[in-house]
Amino acid sequence: MKIMTHDPSEYIRGLQALLVSDKKKIGFLFGAGTSLAKKDKIKSKNIPAISKMTSDIETELFKTDNYKTAIDEIKNEIGKDKYTIETLLSAIEQKKMAVGRHSINGLNFSEFDDLCKEIKKEIHKIVSIHKNIENELEYVIHVDFADWIERADRYYPIEIFTTNYDYLFELGLEYKNVPYYDGFTGSLKPFFNSHSVDDLNFLPKQTKLWKIHGSLGWHYDEDTKRVWRKDSDSEDILIYPSTLKYNDSKKQPYTALGDRLTNFLKQSDTILIISGYSFGDEHINERILTALKTNTSAHVFVLFYDAIYDSIGKKIGYILEKEDCTLKDIAKANNKISVLGCRHAIIGCQYGKWKLKREPDNDDAIHIDLYFDQDAHADASDMINNKIEEQKWTGEGELKLPDFTSFVNFLQSMIHLSDLTKEGK
Repeated sequence: MKIMTHDPSEYIRGLQALLVSDKKKIGFLFGAGTSLAKKDKIKSKNIPAISKMTSDIETELFKTDNYKTAIDEIKNEIGKDKYTIETLLSAIEQKKMAVGRHSINGLNFSEFDDLCKEIKKEIHKIVSIHKNIENELEYVIHVDFADWIERADRYYPIEIFTTNYDYLFELGLEYKNVPYYDGFTGSLKPFFNSHSVDDLNFLPKQTKLWKIHGSLGWHYDEDTKRVWRKDSDSEDILIYPSTLKYNDSKKQPYTALGDRLTNFLKQSDTILIISGYSFGDEHINERILTALKTNTSAHVFVLFYDAIYDSIGKKIGYILEKEDCTLKDIAKANNKISVLGCRHAIIGCQYGKWKLKREPDNDDAIHIDLYFDQDAHADASDMINNKIEEQKWTGEGELKLPDFTSFVNFLQSMIHLSDLTKEGK
């Protein structure tokens, strides 16, 4: 059966036009993959992937024998395919609430409480990368992303939604002097103002940064029933959805920030670009899909880095090739979601392989190389009429944009194009 193909040059030109135009409301949803990205492979520091983070924290926790036994049992309960340090912590929090005076998985309430603290302490150490890069910000790709925001001069402000706890986006925005609002009000003891997230008319031009899974520096104050921001070296700085117990459930930070994502997508002429997020959180997926049902003019572009590597770092396949891929199923059922993977794409509900329709000339190749890595010509191996068959151009290759660093470089390349567009008006 013939495999359908998508021409990357056509779709990337369309995405480029949307980003250059200031008529669209542009938002980004960034997941853990963006904290993995490096501007310079040697000099840049990054935060490890959730699997590496999980194994590193396990190594520390397993130094206590009863923790190892309990964690192994909980891992089996969660299932290895869903097990991460976050699902482990949520399970432990639930067990701590239910254990009473008894024990579960060999741990009592006090031991569960200590285990929670140990996990949070280890997560804090790993995601506090800002302490190690203060003098190396020129090697942080988030700085280049902030540079694009600062120079893009858009009519509507950029809205950034991120599941990441770290300060990388804050570092980039502040290094480039980009004013932004993140839902906190005040200076002595800034508190999360959920009402301000509902109505943003008072800040029509500022970039928005919504940390929908919490952040370093966030703290829940039992006395005031507020979330406030303080020094990230303090205790209890991370907030997890499973542990929140606020009086007004509709104004919990996570609910308010989740509502903002939904409301953003319900606006007319809205584009949401997703990077570093693989649709692993059902509550986020549900908000996106629900909003798209009620908005005929919104569209979601998912830059999906789906390459699969073996234990020695060799690329062995792609997630979109698999039948059991949640994102693939979602996109094939919704024409408002375009998934741009490394080798494949799902556009207009149609799954296909990336392939250029025509071989680019030298001028085209320079532009295409920004976002598409063409395969080398096929090896000549046959003899026809005693002549070696010429190497064939296939038009196939790998899209670069699912990698956050390549995507930011692509955005940077459009700054000049955006200036020319405005001059021509």
